[in-house]
Amino acid sequence: MALTKNERRTRIKNRIRKVVSGTETRPRLAVFRSNKEIYAQIVNDVTGETLAAASSRDKDIAKSKGNKTEVAALVGKAVAEKAMKAGVETISFDRGGYLYHGRVKSLAEGAREAGLKF
Repeated sequence: MALTKNERRTRIKNRIRKVVSGTETRPRLAVFRSNKEIYAQIVNDVTGETLAAASSRDKDIAKSKGNKTEVAALVGKAVAEKAMKAGVETISFDRGGYLYHGRVKSLAEGAREAGLKF
């Protein structure tokens, strides 16, 4: 029997998480994409704490006009700025089982523009 879309994404996500892990020197930028919104957080997996987070539901981002791809770029910039304040410059990118395309790619490029290195 064929896998559902969510089962397939979960398998890909688990395969990625075997390799990509967040440490103190290089935390993980985790992305979650729903149908309407996009969320990003910088996580230290060793201690289990979230260092910075941003989403399209944040007040300043929710006010902005534009399509979902443009909003994702704003989320990437916002999470990068918060990460820089927390003292994080280099990260490892966890696309969460999604293809590196569209909103996920736009978020990554927005984070790179704001100064994160990955």
